[in-house]
Amino acid sequence: MPHHTHESPSKKRKTHDRAASPPKKKSKKSSKTDTDSEGEFHVINASLRLSIPPIFANNPRSGVEEMLDSMVMRYIPAFRGVVLSHSSLSFPNNQATINADCPFLVCDTRFDATIWSPKVGMKLAGRVNLCSPDHVSLLIHKTFNASIPRHHIPEDDWEFQYGPAENDPEFGPDAQAEEDSEEKSEHEEQDSAGKWVNRYTGQNLGGEHGDLEFTVIGLTVANEMLSLQGSIQPNPFSPAHTVRMEITRRTEEVESEADNPENQLEEESDDASSDVDTFKLLGHKAARAAAADKQKRNLEESQSQTEAPRKKKRKGQKEDEEVNKPKRKKNK
Repeated sequence: MPHHTHESPSKKRKTHDRAASPPKKKSKKSSKTDTDSEGEFHVINASLRLSIPPIFANNPRSGVEEMLDSMVMRYIPAFRGVVLSHSSLSFPNNQATINADCPFLVCDTRFDATIWSPKVGMKLAGRVNLCSPDHVSLLIHKTFNASIPRHHIPEDDWEFQYGPAENDPEFGPDAQAEEDSEEKSEHEEQDSAGKWVNRYTGQNLGGEHGDLEFTVIGLTVANEMLSLQGSIQPNPFSPAHTVRMEITRRTEEVESEADNPENQLEEESDDASSDVDTFKLLGHKAARAAAADKQKRNLEESQSQTEAPRKKKRKGQKEDEEVNKPKRKKNK
């Protein structure tokens, strides 16, 4: 008789667990790829239909590679990012088409593209390269530009300190150069123009090396170049961090200057070497001219109102004199 072996329930569970273990490892790998896809760098498989110039008719691949090279370091809306490199170029079809009399070869291409694609809400780090009272400018990966406006810097913790004036004989750059003939580092040159410092510790914004972490709150694309707008506020997307109040204050100042031209400062110099904004200067001059014209018209109206009774009184006196004047009899 055949001998039948009976497995215990514990052995069946062990064999079942061993068979189920490989899928668990695969799920872990898939979760890693999902977390990697949330970063700022991506590798995508792109497909494009390109028109190859006739000069590359003998070698279409070199023509496509040259066209792809022209896309490097540019923001491509279809990819939603800046192309950093491309590789693995392939042609799905071995044939290209020529439309009518156009000599260009139209073909489909596929390639892998490495793109830089930051998103709003992402936390990035950059190095401070310029500080001004209105904003802080940073470089991300020593390549991409980012700026943090003043209203996105906590004013309770940070304040701006102006650097020495250029024409200051005691603390200016010339005086410092005479005291210390050694070459200045890049960070020291930035401090000479001004810097943001902590109100309590006196530490520079970004620390010793100028590395600063911020939250991306906006993307700007101009001339196929991508720049970021950041914030270091605890709640960067709060409606309180807007420039509406600042704009209202500035408009009230301009209106007050237009209503009181006698309290204005001396007019700015029209020298081409000055750093005054031309449009801002023209706007101030137009406001002053309008205020002066309005004041002149108000003065003329007030003078006419005061002179009207006088003229009326004089006219009445002349009429009374003519009535009371004795009439002379004519001699026949």
